[in-house]
Amino acid sequence: MSTVAVIDYGMGNLHSISKALQHAAPDVEVVVTSDAETILKADRVVFPGVGAMRDCMKALHDLNLVDVIKQVAETKPLLGICLGMQALLIDSQENGHTDCLGILDGHVLKFADPLLDENGEILKVPHMGWNQVKQHAHPLWRGIPDESRFYFVHSYYTAVQNEALIAGTSDYPNAFACALMKNNVFAVQFHPEKSQTVGLQLLANFLNWNGA
Repeated sequence: MSTVAVIDYGMGNLHSISKALQHAAPDVEVVVTSDAETILKADRVVFPGVGAMRDCMKALHDLNLVDVIKQVAETKPLLGICLGMQALLIDSQENGHTDCLGILDGHVLKFADPLLDENGEILKVPHMGWNQVKQHAHPLWRGIPDESRFYFVHSYYTAVQNEALIAGTSDYPNAFACALMKNNVFAVQFHPEKSQTVGLQLLANFLNWNGA
C-alpha cells in the first residue's frame, strides 16, 4: 500500500484534507504527521496550510521541518495547498516581509487596497469563493475540464516571472498564477479538498502521480 504524509505543523485543515485524500484513493494510507522520518518515508507528501506566513515559517522552524520539506521537494511528489503553496516561494509581503522556503522562484504579494474591477467597483479581500482556473498542461489536470471552478480563500497571491512554473491561472480581477509546477512539485492556491468533484479528481491524480 502506498502512503501519503500530510504535514502537520498546526496550520492546516488537516481533517478535511485527510478525509478528501482517503475518499479520492481509498487504497492509499493517509498519515497526518510532523515526524520527519515518517514524512521522508512516505511515497508522496501534502503540504497544506491556512493562516499567516510568519506563523507558518516559525512553526516549520520550531518543528525542524524546513530541511525536510526541501528534501521532499527534491525526491518525491509534493503537493502544496494554499499557504503551503505560498510557503514554497522565496518570500511574502505578509507581516511586512517574511522569508519563505525558496523552493519555487516567485514572491507572495498582497492584493491591492482597494482592489477594483474593470468598472471601478471594489472587490472583496480576501478573495473567497469559486473561480475558474485556466490550465497549463500537467498530469494533475487529467480528467478535469479546462476552466473548471475551484474554491479559493486568500488575501495574497503568487507572482512568478518564469512562465514555465505556471500550471494554472485565475482572475481577480487580473490574472494571477494559482497553480505552480516544477519537476515533482505541484502547488495550488485554491483548496482541492473544498472543490467537490474536480478537487477530488486533482487529489486522485496526485496520488497516482510519479512526479514526472
